[in-house]
Amino acid sequence: MSSIALSPAPLPLRTHAHPSPLLPPMSIPRHLTLHHRQSYHHHRRRLAVAAAALRQDIAVWTPAPLSFVEPAAKSLFHVTVDLSDSPDLAASHNRAGQYLQLKVPDSEKPSFLAIASPPSLAAGKGVFEFLVKSVAGSSAEILCGLKRGDVVELGPVMGNGFDVDRIQPPEEFPTVLIFATGSGISPIRSLIESGFSASKRSDVRLYYGARNHQRMAYQDRFKDWESSGVRIVPVLSQPGDDWKGETGYVQAAFRRAKQSFNPLSTGVVLCGQKQMTEVCH
Repeated sequence: MSSIALSPAPLPLRTHAHPSPLLPPMSIPRHLTLHHRQSYHHHRRRLAVAAAALRQDIAVWTPAPLSFVEPAAKSLFHVTVDLSDSPDLAASHNRAGQYLQLKVPDSEKPSFLAIASPPSLAAGKGVFEFLVKSVAGSSAEILCGLKRGDVVELGPVMGNGFDVDRIQPPEEFPTVLIFATGSGISPIRSLIESGFSASKRSDVRLYYGARNHQRMAYQDRFKDWESSGVRIVPVLSQPGDDWKGETGYVQAAFRRAKQSFNPLSTGVVLCGQKQMTEVCH
C-alpha cells in the first residue's frame, strides 16, 4: 500500500538534532575501545543538544494574539491564533499535515503543534487553528488556560505535510484508508477539509479512535466530512453502555472488517500512537 505520513513522522512530533555547521566536524577513528566509543557518542549527544538549542535561539518567532480558546472534548481544546498581522506566516502553510512550534508566556519550552485548519483558511481568514491536548505541567496546559487577546509566539511552519500527489489520480487509487487516534485527528481534519478527491474514489474511510465519546473531537464536522466522500468509523476503547459502534482499537476494528484491498491501488494515511501506526502500516 502507499503510505502517507507527516514529515517528520506522525504525532507525537519530534525534531532530530544534527550537529551545527558552526561546531567543529568530528570523525570516528577505525580502532576505538568500547570506553572511547561510549565517550564519543556521549560527546555527540552533547553537541546535538547544543546545536538544537542554538537553532531554537536563532529561530524567527512571530507574536500573534489568540482569537479563540474553547473546550473541544475532554482534555482537548480548540485554539485559534489570529495571523492578520502576519500574512507571510499564514501564506507559508501550503499543505495539510504541516506543523510549527508555539511558545506561551511563562514557559521556556515550546510545544510542537500540528495545524488543524486547512491552508485555505489561513489564506482566507488569516488564522491557524489547532486541536491541543492539555497535559498537566506542560506548555500545552498553559496554552489551554489562556484567553482571547493573549499573545503567543509562533515559529515557522515546518514539514512537507501529506504528499497527496502519491495517491492521485483518484481513479488509480480508489481506496484510501485513514487511521487516527486522539489528538492525531488534528492534521487529518486539515487533510479532509483541504480535499483529496474523496468523492471520486470508491472507498475512503477514516478509523478514528478515542477512549470514549466525550474524548472524540470534531464530531460536529462528521456530516460535512461524510458529504465530501469520507466514511467515518468511530472506535471507542472505553465505550459507555449505550455505545453501539466499534469498540477496542482502530487496528482491531480494521481487521474485523475483513475486507480485501489491492495494495497497488490503496493509499494509507496514519496519524496517532506508535503502536497503531506500526500495526496498520
